[in-house]
Amino acid sequence: MTRGRRSIGAALLAAMAALPVAAAAQSTSAKPAPSSKPAPTAKATPPATAGQPLAQSQSRERNLRAYVELMRADLRAEKVAIITQVMGFTEAEDKAFWPVYRQYENELAKINDERLQGIEQYGKTFTSLTDATANDLMTKALDLEARRTALLQKYYTNLKTAVSPLTAARALQVERQILLLLDLQVAASLPVVE
Repeated sequence: MTRGRRSIGAALLAAMAALPVAAAAQSTSAKPAPSSKPAPTAKATPPATAGQPLAQSQSRERNLRAYVELMRADLRAEKVAIITQVMGFTEAEDKAFWPVYRQYENELAKINDERLQGIEQYGKTFTSLTDATANDLMTKALDLEARRTALLQKYYTNLKTAVSPLTAARALQVERQILLLLDLQVAASLPVVE
């Protein structure tokens, strides 16, 4: 490790451990029960009458969207902190790197929006998936993965002209590790197809 940088793994694990996953954040808000039985999960039930299931559904949808937006803001801040810490930029590298990275993040957000739509569709249908729906969801997921890989290639190409190829390679390595950890968190929170 040159220039006194922390290892990528140590910095990522420390920062990512603090990031919640939607399902984990909901189920770990209560302290663990002292017995061997699983702790009950707290569920917020908005005040509504029995005749308002649609209103409850819309309320939950708004709450989920708000939660996702908060998580994204937290995630962006965490990613910036991780990248800054691990990369150890010089002043010149810092000025050249961040505009390219912001452009990449904007394009990645569009892909992530589509991914979130797929996850939401899967969440609504996973207990009653048909072959056609399963195929559609998987085809879209693989397409999004390919588009994300193409975006990383474009990002690397743009970045290595702004900073040195070595710095660009290190930045891409950090970004890929962050993405892998996030992918693992998402995958761990999704049920397996039945």
